[in-house]
Amino acid sequence: MLGAAAMESTPGSIDPRQAYRFCLDEAFSLEVYRSLSKLEKDEERRRILSKLAEDEERHYEFWREYAGKDCRPGYWRVWLFKLSYVLLGPLFTIKLLERGEESAIREYASLLGRLSGEARSTLEALIKDEESHEKELIGILSDPRLKYLGFVALGLADAIVEITGVNAGFLGATENTVIVGLAGLIVGFSAALSMAGASYLQSKHEKRVSPTKSAVVTGLAYILSVLLLVAPFFTMRSLPAAFAASVTASVLLTGVFTYYSSVVEDKEFKREFLESLSLLLGIALASYLLGAALSRHLGISTGV
Repeated sequence: MLGAAAMESTPGSIDPRQAYRFCLDEAFSLEVYRSLSKLEKDEERRRILSKLAEDEERHYEFWREYAGKDCRPGYWRVWLFKLSYVLLGPLFTIKLLERGEESAIREYASLLGRLSGEARSTLEALIKDEESHEKELIGILSDPRLKYLGFVALGLADAIVEITGVNAGFLGATENTVIVGLAGLIVGFSAALSMAGASYLQSKHEKRVSPTKSAVVTGLAYILSVLLLVAPFFTMRSLPAAFAASVTASVLLTGVFTYYSSVVEDKEFKREFLESLSLLLGIALASYLLGAALSRHLGISTGV
């Protein structure tokens, strides 16, 4: 049975199926904020998260009345957000959650004209709650890991472009997958040490981050990327297939990191990803053409 707020609205003004979708979204946010408040050790953060859970509970009750039934979110989604909070940091997790709430604000606002009296006032209060959530959260959230995001980007981006370029260059010069894999490893590990050293010197002059941590972060990001990108050349016999698998790994790695940085830095993912992908594929093509040209000019056999 609908509550008083719902009864004051125009009959049939809100589709119960739409209300049920809103109800599910609010139930999900409620469970996430409640779970994160239990995970959080910082007292101020825990207080804010608990307050937001209380807000979401009011929102849930409002939409549950229109839906006419209880709403239960998928708990695996809640678990994923908890895991993200621990591994990827509070700022990324909260901003990702708030992206969904921005969409909800627009949809809620479009329904105001269909309501009147207390129901309209309640929905207006819900919209104000949602608008204030991001400011409340972002104002208290800080993640030390973000100071090193640029160094992670440096290691990943350079490794992806350089190793993909090396692999593509050898693709035009040999058909031996092991040779290509070894070339990528040798170049990759040497470049990782070089980049780590450069990061150490750069951060030493900037004095805003630890030079040692900066070097380690850059080096690890580079080496892990190298291992991922050369692995197909040691597990496949077909060079085209191995190269395709390596490029696929490059694209996925680029996509994952670009998505993460676009969330925490409030950038447009599609534009950033397409820009990075264009650079990656352009360098791979140029390297392949150079390797093929040198192979023909020098008379190097491409046989095993």
